[in-house]
Amino acid sequence: MAPRLRQVTRAEADTDVVRKTYDLLFGDRDPVAEPGTTTGTRGDWWTVFALVPDCLDHCNRGFAFYRNPRRKLDPVLRELAQTRAGWAKASQFVFSQHCKSLRGLGVAEDKIGAVPHWQVATCFDARERAVLGYADCLVLQAGRTPDAVFDTLKTFLSDEEILELTYITCLYDMHAVMTKALSLEWDDRPDPIVEVASPEGFSARDFLDVGRR
Repeated sequence: MAPRLRQVTRAEADTDVVRKTYDLLFGDRDPVAEPGTTTGTRGDWWTVFALVPDCLDHCNRGFAFYRNPRRKLDPVLRELAQTRAGWAKASQFVFSQHCKSLRGLGVAEDKIGAVPHWQVATCFDARERAVLGYADCLVLQAGRTPDAVFDTLKTFLSDEEILELTYITCLYDMHAVMTKALSLEWDDRPDPIVEVASPEGFSARDFLDVGRR
């Protein structure tokens, strides 16, 4: 599969934000003709978002926001929530990229591997479990958060840290959704939910008969 929207070539890059982004990520290459980033992706997230330069700029500022040293939130907690958001929204791109970010922060492999089943994993401490539980409320329950979850979170994090966690997790929920919708990077996969063909000779009447049994 390929991106569902047109990609912007280097020759078409007529704004500073696109040119600077391309220079940073792709060097002198045209990322459409010669795709590829240092993290192993094609890089088409960037070449598609370049269609609307101020949208790309807005996203770049979002990336800079969560990496800013002024952030109060522990980056490991941030990345746990981002990784969980990618997994929960079935975005292979977001999940995979932030597994790598966790590894870069020195997080143990057992924790990275347990993000999909954190509820039954014993490797997370109480603070990490509170963050993962809250991430699920944001991503899987559209923000519906029981008082017990929020009250537990507040025993570990300040109000400022919780606001940062909320914003960053929701930001990556958005990125996971958009990347899948536009078939970008590692989310350019066919939908796995399809009808499974019936056995040869099996008719619709047979199916109805089975339903009556």
